[in-house]
Amino acid sequence: MLIRISLILAIVAGIAVGVINFTKIKTNITELRTHLQEQTDRADKAERELASTKKKLDATVAELTQTKKDLDDTKKQLDVASAKVNDLTQKSDKLTADLADTQKQLTDANIELEKYHSAFPTVQAAVNASKYVKEMEDKVAAIEDEKKVLQRQLVRVQNELDVYKNPERPVPLPANMVGKVLVADPKWDFVVLSVGSDQGALERGEMLVNRDGKLVAKVKITSVQKDRCIANVMPGWKMGEVLEGDQVIPAHPAES
Repeated sequence: MLIRISLILAIVAGIAVGVINFTKIKTNITELRTHLQEQTDRADKAERELASTKKKLDATVAELTQTKKDLDDTKKQLDVASAKVNDLTQKSDKLTADLADTQKQLTDANIELEKYHSAFPTVQAAVNASKYVKEMEDKVAAIEDEKKVLQRQLVRVQNELDVYKNPERPVPLPANMVGKVLVADPKWDFVVLSVGSDQGALERGEMLVNRDGKLVAKVKITSVQKDRCIANVMPGWKMGEVLEGDQVIPAHPAES
């Protein structure tokens, strides 16, 4: 009987130990599963963050590549504009030298004319001298006209160069460049003005629109033709509707 009781107690004790071990193992398994899930979640999160970082890095590389291309293009345009300025400056200097030489020739011709009157008091001698002086005067006038054209080209190219060197600098326009509005489109806020390259109009130049002495708007020139230009009404400067016939004057007159 005692042996049976001992066996029963041993069996019960074994079962109890087994239950305890099973409980511990189950707990360990649960903890391992939880830990594994956490590691899996962290790995998934890290993978997503890595993919996002790679995407951002690719976008940044693309932006840097585009920025470098834009900088290269801008440098090329700046070099072209600088070359134009240098070329026009050289032409202007040559015309100035030619003008000075021609003026000297004109002075010499006037002196010669006086000599002709004194030394050769004949009609034919006077006519010949007069023709020579007239030719010199026409030559001076032609050089003056060409110089004005080159100066306008130089100002235009210098303005194009300023777009890259100093884009915020206001574009000065001739103080006497007064015109009027030929066409006004209130829907798209653009106007056509009666001044063009012949009058000294330049792209990015700003004009004040007024009517009866009152400011109506400020416009910025976007396109220039020979005797007219196109401009857009500047945001924040529209005090009223721009109408055909309104007067325009430079917002930033050039110093005379």
